[in-house]
Amino acid sequence: MDVLRPIWFRKVSLTKNQQLRIARRQRAIIKNAQRLAVSSRKEKRAQKLKAFEKSAKHFRRYLHNKQVAKLILATLYLGEGAKTNRGSLMFGNSDPEIIKLFLSLFRFVFPVDDRKFRCTLQGRADQNIKFLERFWSGTTGIPLRQFYKARIDPRTINKHSRKQDYKGVCRIDYFSADIYNELKIIGHTIASGR
Repeated sequence: MDVLRPIWFRKVSLTKNQQLRIARRQRAIIKNAQRLAVSSRKEKRAQKLKAFEKSAKHFRRYLHNKQVAKLILATLYLGEGAKTNRGSLMFGNSDPEIIKLFLSLFRFVFPVDDRKFRCTLQGRADQNIKFLERFWSGTTGIPLRQFYKARIDPRTINKHSRKQDYKGVCRIDYFSADIYNELKIIGHTIASGR
């Protein structure tokens, strides 16, 4: 094993034991330097994220403007909503925060009849569907009586969930052709640049 030595020590012979000790010491120094570098990168990343968070807070105030809220709502729908229904809109996501944002904007922008909402849980075979339906009912404010029968992904049978906090996908239906068409047209107008 050849260990790194300053040039002025090149002619000095080391025993095998001495070479091993130096090599171990070098590995320990490198490992410590790597640990410090990782820690430093984590700290810098945390500081950057905190700065981004601070600079992003002012965006929330724009949500009080109905036109801006409608624009964001249409963009969300463009990305995550179904575009094939004519009489209703369908929006689905697995992130409770996205679902809350969508419904908050939806209820703010449009005069909503809560009886027109329906929910469908799309889950995995190893999940407790009743628990998840209660979770999504609480998240959406939509009563369980307005939930369709949950759909289980057949590909997940006999397979365990890797993400323990995964709550399935919540699909929200709202029966209004006018709202569906308005959001779809706003979204396509934004996307096409017309």
